[in-house]
Amino acid sequence: MRLYFLTGIRNLRKRLGYTFLNVLGLTLGIATCLTIFLVVRYEFSYDAFNHLANRTYRVTLTSGGGYNPSLSLAVAPVLRVDFPELQEVSQVWYRDGSKTLATVQVGDSKYEERQLAFADGELPKVFDYTWLKGDARTALVAPGSVVLTETVAKKYFGAGEAMGKTIVVDGEAFKVTGVIRDVPGNTHLPVKFLFSFSTIAQRLGTNDFGSTWSGGFLYVVLPPNVSARQVQGRMHAFVEKNWGKDAAKDVNLLLQPLREIHFDQRYNQSEIYTTTSRQTYWALGGIAVFIVIIACINFINLSTGLAVTRAREVGVRKVLGAGRSQLIAQFMGETAVLVLVSVGLGLLAASSLLPSVNGWLDIRLNVADLYEPGVLGLLAILTVVVILLAGVYPAFVQSAFQPVVSLKGQGGTRRRGFTLRKGLVVVQFSISQLLIIGTIVVARQMDFFQNQDLGFDKESVVSFYMPEKKMNLAMEQAMASNPGVLGYCLDASSPVDNRFFTGFYSAELGMPKADGVEMKVVDERYIRLFGLKMLAGDTIAPRQGHDSVRRTVINQTMMEELHLRPDNAIGKRYQLADGNAEIIGVVADFQSGSKHHKRGAAVLFYDSSMFSQLCVKMRPREVRRSLATIKQSWSALYPDGLFKFQFLDDQIAARYRQEQKVYTAIRLFAGIAILIGCLGLYGLVAFAAVQRTKEVGVRKVLGASMADIVFLFSREFVVLIGIAFVIAAPVAWLVMNGWLNDFAYRVSIGWGTFVVAMGVSFFIAALTISWESVKAAVVNPIKSLRSE
Repeated sequence: MRLYFLTGIRNLRKRLGYTFLNVLGLTLGIATCLTIFLVVRYEFSYDAFNHLANRTYRVTLTSGGGYNPSLSLAVAPVLRVDFPELQEVSQVWYRDGSKTLATVQVGDSKYEERQLAFADGELPKVFDYTWLKGDARTALVAPGSVVLTETVAKKYFGAGEAMGKTIVVDGEAFKVTGVIRDVPGNTHLPVKFLFSFSTIAQRLGTNDFGSTWSGGFLYVVLPPNVSARQVQGRMHAFVEKNWGKDAAKDVNLLLQPLREIHFDQRYNQSEIYTTTSRQTYWALGGIAVFIVIIACINFINLSTGLAVTRAREVGVRKVLGAGRSQLIAQFMGETAVLVLVSVGLGLLAASSLLPSVNGWLDIRLNVADLYEPGVLGLLAILTVVVILLAGVYPAFVQSAFQPVVSLKGQGGTRRRGFTLRKGLVVVQFSISQLLIIGTIVVARQMDFFQNQDLGFDKESVVSFYMPEKKMNLAMEQAMASNPGVLGYCLDASSPVDNRFFTGFYSAELGMPKADGVEMKVVDERYIRLFGLKMLAGDTIAPRQGHDSVRRTVINQTMMEELHLRPDNAIGKRYQLADGNAEIIGVVADFQSGSKHHKRGAAVLFYDSSMFSQLCVKMRPREVRRSLATIKQSWSALYPDGLFKFQFLDDQIAARYRQEQKVYTAIRLFAGIAILIGCLGLYGLVAFAAVQRTKEVGVRKVLGASMADIVFLFSREFVVLIGIAFVIAAPVAWLVMNGWLNDFAYRVSIGWGTFVVAMGVSFFIAALTISWESVKAAVVNPIKSLRSE
């Protein structure tokens, strides 16, 4: 055994270049596989830190075929009475979004914060927060109470005691009644501040079932002996009782399992969290498998390629009495040494990679996660699998050489026929091209998300909150005199905000059943500022006096739901919420929500009492300067406030941050897979160059040019790439079409995508092959002919 080990080490050192390529490929493969495993496990364990997660549900609203995670705040108290069997019922109002950043004052210091929620005293019974200070049973009961996370408490009070201290949030004082450990990153309800719900219950109004507050979430925990189906079966009667029989024909409450929230894409409208598809992360797991396969293929190809150089060694050992099983044991031992070294290096590489992965993918993974028993168990299994995949075939090939043939120096096979080695190269290139095509499609879809077919102008537009309506006129005057400002408007929501919804219907127009519509409360400059396309009628005009009929501009989708056309819509009346409304104009649809869903009905109208923000379009080349002057103007009006703004571009990007995470992950791991494939290809070309040194010398003596020599080494691989493309293209088309089907608006996969992928594959292969083939081509033929 000692002799086998020493011989194996000597052979590995003798071929140091190929050993390095094998170790590097396996190290990258194992490190990437471990990292992907942690990423996938992180995503699949959303909200799993709650011990009652499997019996916890969020009560959601469905109306008109749409799904809304937010509920009226009036539901919780009545639900407790009508469903006494429920173990827990907890009400939350999550105050977050682009326009609801809070200004927190601690002493003389001010901070801009988000992730604030108002919760009742039942929430600690639903979610397993780790309490460091305070009593979970009473901390959220009294009005004016707040619970901070550990990081926020240290930020505000350092090493001092936070309990009992006062913080001022948007001018309102709160007493710290508890401190909890930071909430895990993989939760749909990320919170840094928990305020007592009793503080704002009366202010928000908890008696109107028809009023839905964005971020108003309701959670219930079922006892072990009650099923979700039993509770769901009684929800319709509950809706009839509290909403009315007419509303119950179109409205219902659904129980959404807590563990499904992260993956339920019917509710993809939230600014608080984003949803994703399980299939996406299964695909990411598939990439991990592909990477390990590519690394093993590299090992197999290089090992079998080098087998001919060890033919005499095998022949001598067999003549001296070595059996085939002994030779297999030696070759498998050499493979095991390489794999174990690679596993150790892969573990170190994964540890070094995790902090960067956290930043790229916006997740929270710890290096300690790599050393958990489950991960180490996976690593042990992976090690055995890689040893078997990479070692068995080369060991059997090398141990099969016949002594007589081997000692004559004829141990290798001729380079003819479609050998297994060529087949493995085709598999390698097929995987690489599948990943390249997938990356191109995801990149095009991400560009389509953020830049294409939005229906409005988003360039250089910034929005910011106006706390007091009496200051609106002064701010408008400042914008009008600012040379860097191209336009501005007052509104309650920009084109990308989904904040206000209500119902509309018109029996006279053939729509007796109410449907949901998004409300945009805007001024007369809004349509022009955002470049909305008018299809008919007039734009928004200021409301005169106390007109009982609301003058509205509707979008194309709403017009079609009312069975109207642009040429007959103007002047028609309908019911909007509980009042009368008249159509004065029609605009083309614009992308208000996510492209996961079709554009819904939207109505625009003027109501100065609801204006809460100013949207400003700046000159593209003067954005920084203009923003500074805007801040000065705002701060002059609100000297005690913090100027908080957001670009429309950033709001749109935030809507697709989950897809951006996936795109980043695919680019990263696909790049690593392609790199590993290139290492194997480089090794094969380098080996071929050594084996064909004499042939190259003869060809050069006979007049072959450098281009001829490069073509000699390239032509075989060009054919293999072509075969791989034929295999990969249809598979990639099927896989990526399935992914794109999750979006209501998507790019198409045309021939251009495949042409680009093919070009990229040839370019990568050409770079890899050219180095060694050019080196072989420039060698003096005299040296080449002497080499053998």
